[in-house]
Amino acid sequence: MNKLLFSIFVLFLSAYQARSQDIGLIQRSLEQSPILKNHFFGFSLYDVEEHQFLLGLNEDKYFTPASNAKIFTLFTVLKNIGDSIPALQYTEKGDSLLFWGTGDPTFLHPKLDAGTVYNFLKATDKKLFYVGSISTEEPFYRLGWAMEDYEEYYQPEITPFPIYGNVVTFGSIRNRLTVFPVHFQFGVATDETIGKPDRFRIHRKFAENTFLINNARIPNNYVNQKPFKYSDELFIQLLQDTLQKQVELIQYPKPTEVNTLYSVTTRDVLREMMLVSDNFLAEQLMMVAAMNRYGDFHTARLRKDMEAAHYAFFTDKIDLYDGSGLSPYNKVTARSLVELLLMIAQEIPEANALHYLFAAGGLEGTLKATYQLDSGIPFVWAKTGTLKSVYCQSGYIRTRSGRNLVFSFLHNNFVGSAKPVRKEVARIMTFIWEYF
Repeated sequence: MNKLLFSIFVLFLSAYQARSQDIGLIQRSLEQSPILKNHFFGFSLYDVEEHQFLLGLNEDKYFTPASNAKIFTLFTVLKNIGDSIPALQYTEKGDSLLFWGTGDPTFLHPKLDAGTVYNFLKATDKKLFYVGSISTEEPFYRLGWAMEDYEEYYQPEITPFPIYGNVVTFGSIRNRLTVFPVHFQFGVATDETIGKPDRFRIHRKFAENTFLINNARIPNNYVNQKPFKYSDELFIQLLQDTLQKQVELIQYPKPTEVNTLYSVTTRDVLREMMLVSDNFLAEQLMMVAAMNRYGDFHTARLRKDMEAAHYAFFTDKIDLYDGSGLSPYNKVTARSLVELLLMIAQEIPEANALHYLFAAGGLEGTLKATYQLDSGIPFVWAKTGTLKSVYCQSGYIRTRSGRNLVFSFLHNNFVGSAKPVRKEVARIMTFIWEYF
C-alpha cells in the first residue's frame, strides 16, 4: 500500500514539475522577448479544465483595451437581448401607425438587413408616423472619442433609428462618382483645395451633409464610406425615398404597451460585430440592450448596472465609457478580460457556438492573416483591439495536446506600427499551442 501511494505521489510530482517547466518556458518567452521589452504589456492565462490561472504578468495592471471592449458588449447583449433584434416598436391608432426606433443597426444595412422593417412599413395601408425626438442618455459620440474622426467610416453617429448604417457609400462607374443613398448626391460640391491635386479625396463638413470633392481623377472600383450628419428630418426623408410613400414626423408619448417587430438573428449581428470589429454595431447593440431593459436609451446606466450585477465579482475593478472601444478612457486588466471570457463560455457552453462569435485565427476576420492553421483547423478564437499605440488580443486557445485555455494579451504605449506586436503575440500564442 505504501509503495502504491509512493508511486502515485511520484507521478503527481513528475506531472507538476513538467507543468511548472512548461509555464516557465512561457514566462521566459514573455520576459525575454525583444519586442515586448519596449512597451507595457499584460498577460493572463487560465486553464478551463483545472479551473485555475496558470500564469500572469502585469495581469492586474490597467490598459486601454481598444476593441477588446466589444467583448463586454457581447456579454451585455447575451444578457439583455433575446434570439432576435427588436427592429421597431409600434402602435396602431385608427388609420394610423405610429412607430419608434429601438436602436436596431440592421435597417437597410448593406450586410445585415433582412427586409423585415421595409416590408412591414411598405405593406401597411395605414398612415405612417415616426415618433422622433427620442431622448438619449449620452450624445451621438461617447466620451473620449476623437472628434476629428467624424468623417471616418468606423465612427458613424449613434442614433435611435439608424438607416443605411448611418453612412453614405461613394463608388465609381467608368471613373464617374456614384452616391448611395442618392439623396446625398445633391450635397456633393467641388473644392479643388481638398487634399492633394493628384489624389481623389472626399471631405464632409462637420455640422452638415455637404461633401466636398477635388478635381482629381476618380479611381476605378473606388469605394469609400462617410458617416452622415443624422437628424430626425433626414431619417424621414431617406425613409420616404426608400418606401416611396409619405411618412410624417411627430412627437407622441409612448404608451405603456406597444408592439415590437423583430428583425435579424442576434448572433449573426454579434458575429459581424466581433469578426470585423464594427464600432457602429457595437454601440447600436448597446442602445438596443438599453431599450430592451429600461424602455429607453439609458446606455450609461446599462454599463453601471452590468458592472454592479456581474463585473463586481471580478478580481479587478473595470472602467468603461463606451461599447466599441473607441474611447481611450476605457480601462481594464488582462485578468478581468479572462474572467469575462469565462462568463461568456458559461453563457454559451457549446464550443462551436462560442467560437462562432470570435474570429478564428488564420481563417477569418481580424485574425485571418495573423495565425497559421493546423492542417486546415484553427486553434485560436479571439477578439483583437487596435488604437494608436494599442494592440490587444483576448480569447480562447485549444492546444495541440487538447487543453482548453483562456488568455488575454494587452499592449499599450508602443511606438510605431502595431504589426511587430501583433506578430509577437501570434508567435507566443503559437508557442503555447504547440508545447503546452
